[in-house]
Amino acid sequence: RLGSYSGTTIPPLLNSTSNNLYLNFQSDISVSAAGFHLEYTGLDSCPEPQTPSNGIKIGDRYMVGDVVSFQCDQGYSLQGHSHITCMPGPVRRWNYPIPICLAQCGGGMSDFSGVILSPGFPGNYPSSLDCTWTIKLPIGFGVHLQFVNFSTETIHDYLEVRSGSTETSTVIGRLSGPQLPASLFSTTHETSLYFHSDYSQNKQGFHIVYQAYQLQSCPDPRPFRNGFVIGNDFTVGQTISFECFPGYTLIGNSALTCLHGISRNWNHPLPRCEALCGGNITAMNGTIYSPGYPDEYPNFQDCFWLVRVPPGNGIYINFTVLQTEPIYDFITVWDGPDQTSPQIGQFSGNTALESVYSTSNQILIKFHSDFTTSGFFVLSYHGKCDKFHVFTVRTDYCRKKTHEKITLITFFKKICYY
Repeated sequence: RLGSYSGTTIPPLLNSTSNNLYLNFQSDISVSAAGFHLEYTGLDSCPEPQTPSNGIKIGDRYMVGDVVSFQCDQGYSLQGHSHITCMPGPVRRWNYPIPICLAQCGGGMSDFSGVILSPGFPGNYPSSLDCTWTIKLPIGFGVHLQFVNFSTETIHDYLEVRSGSTETSTVIGRLSGPQLPASLFSTTHETSLYFHSDYSQNKQGFHIVYQAYQLQSCPDPRPFRNGFVIGNDFTVGQTISFECFPGYTLIGNSALTCLHGISRNWNHPLPRCEALCGGNITAMNGTIYSPGYPDEYPNFQDCFWLVRVPPGNGIYINFTVLQTEPIYDFITVWDGPDQTSPQIGQFSGNTALESVYSTSNQILIKFHSDFTTSGFFVLSYHGKCDKFHVFTVRTDYCRKKTHEKITLITFFKKICYY
């Protein structure tokens, strides 16, 4: 609706933006007047804008004030203004020139799909080009490159594709000539394409469609024998760590990261937790397993464990599992750091023993197996301030004994509480 008018005031000049105009005059049953006299003339529209090559035009009205917009096909960039407006005046014209769509020399992309074109496509590319396109996606995604068209001067003009965005990244394709290449798969979240042309023999170039795809996860390391895994995300770029149960030693790297690549792999082999043949132990409490436990121990083993706790503490030993070849496979314990120390005992067979303890803060444990029957054992130990000390009672200061059992030299048991 352009307006509604009544009375004696002459309305302003009106412009219709349509090729049709509807006027409605209404009078009632009373006062009459001279009425109205109006003249109309058709207005020129702006010239119809051309649709740019490799693009589209949006809008089909070209009167004063109308707006037409433009978009380019995938792979092309708009050169000029994306919106133009029909301007008033004696001569109808648009406020900006019609834009054009061109394939650019290089650029950055972050969409999950897209098109990469050589400069000037579908025409021939210019001479002396050095163009780089980079596709950057979230970590965990790779890129599938499919070639729709490809034609370059053999050898001298080429396209180099890298799985990564640096000059040291892996080259997954160096393409040249008239043959349409097979699809390429980049296995990192960043992919770069470098195109070079020399000074002669320009060709049509290339039309590439790319599509992101989600990379597979690295293999699940669980179950992790004799230990546990910290972390449950096994996708590309993620790091997990490993720890062993008490009594086992971690062999390998304690932390692994899932790598990019054609196949999903961790950056190091999976570690393992093993019960080793011997070692130096300084923890206040712990467990010692026969080599290879829970599997049977091997033959011909001579294993030494030196257990050391802080001075002033003894060490209690308790066999929770004992199953060895009687006599020939045995565990020997010394009350000290070497085999010249007093021997606490030698244990063999399959009878679980009562706890034994040392008077020293160090014990040496040796396990020996011969060439025949195998078995296994598990012993636990804990340091405790519970040792025997020798005191001398001087009777010249003791007029009366407080206990009849106290003699000049008596062993007292000292018990410490924490």
